[in-house]
Amino acid sequence: MTTPREPLAVVTGASTGMGAATAAELARQGFHVLAGVRRDTDGDTIRADGVEPVILDITEPDQVAALAARVAADHRPLAALINNAGIQVNGPVEALPMAEWRRTFEVNFFGHIAMTQALLPALLRSKGRVLNISSIGGKVAMPTYGAYAGAKFALEAVSDALRREVAPFGVHVIVVEPGGVRTEIAHRGVATANHLAAQMTPDQEGRYGGLVHAINTLMETGTASGLTPEAAARIIAKAVTARRPRTRYTIGRDAAMLIGLARFLPDRTLDRVSAANLRRHYPKAAAA
Repeated sequence: MTTPREPLAVVTGASTGMGAATAAELARQGFHVLAGVRRDTDGDTIRADGVEPVILDITEPDQVAALAARVAADHRPLAALINNAGIQVNGPVEALPMAEWRRTFEVNFFGHIAMTQALLPALLRSKGRVLNISSIGGKVAMPTYGAYAGAKFALEAVSDALRREVAPFGVHVIVVEPGGVRTEIAHRGVATANHLAAQMTPDQEGRYGGLVHAINTLMETGTASGLTPEAAARIIAKAVTARRPRTRYTIGRDAAMLIGLARFLPDRTLDRVSAANLRRHYPKAAAA
């Protein structure tokens, strides 16, 4: 049962994983969460006291506008927009089709800009917060992560620009950088990578086949040993509710460690560290 003083929060990509866990955690802390899902069945799964599913594909302008109208018509202040929706697309720069580059940027970058533009008037009125869920890939671009990391690097840059633009008006802009989290996005990413790898030419397969296998194995290993979505959601909720939030939060020790290494190590040294870490995941014939 909502109350007139219950603040609103919008979470995109809330069907599963960190988005669903964040919606549940914010509802537990007293927010009324508009949780973006792409299908009615996903909404039925996450619907709960304080969690109101809304159909939202952030690449569809009409759906973004409908959500903005829903927020504008509500009597409650919008406390936070959590830009969480995302897809994982991995492939070597040479071999990844241009359509996949564009799809990755549409979801992982342009969709977040559209959501931010649509809801910023409400956030300015309430002095709310924008949380952009970036990634460890927003600081370090591993091989085959060109499209994914490129979109995340762009999101980090825009977050810095936006933070400096709206800080005078009392709006906080916060970047969250997760490492390994036990969600479905990595499993879907591996499936997508394998599908795209099957389309490589024989020459490309010879150059990158072992690398794609190694990256997929590393991705699955990192996901299996990562934090739970609920643990990640508590960090996101802290960024929403902290009186003086930091500009960036990492999620997981792997994220903090790799981002720290990238800050202090020369590029060539980091390249060698990355290659050595990947080498043990290559197929034995390729590694030999």
